[in-house]
Amino acid sequence: MPLIKVQTSVSAPAKNDVEAMLKILSAKLAKHTGKPESYVMTAFESNVPMTFAGNTEPTCYIEIKSVGSMQSEQTQSMSQDFCQEINQVLGVPKNRIYIEFADSKGYMWGWNGSTFG
Repeated sequence: MPLIKVQTSVSAPAKNDVEAMLKILSAKLAKHTGKPESYVMTAFESNVPMTFAGNTEPTCYIEIKSVGSMQSEQTQSMSQDFCQEINQVLGVPKNRIYIEFADSKGYMWGWNGSTFG
């Protein structure tokens, strides 16, 4: 049920590097949310036409969604951790990364022909 989706204006690194990054993001999201990694989904889109601060320099938008409620300390920690990871792997400056955190009610998240609520 936790999801991390990364959209960036930069070109994708090699396929193996993208897969390695997604696996790292998956493990980190499971740890931060306390949810089993078997429920975590990751997604990555590169070369997305984007602007930030009125220019097209490298930028990134990340969505993090989970069933339940995320606390302030949790989102602060995730912001620091995921900005650092994206900066290291993709080279996007931390001050050009936005992260949207969203809690979902269990009945609003479907899986396996049912919902989590």
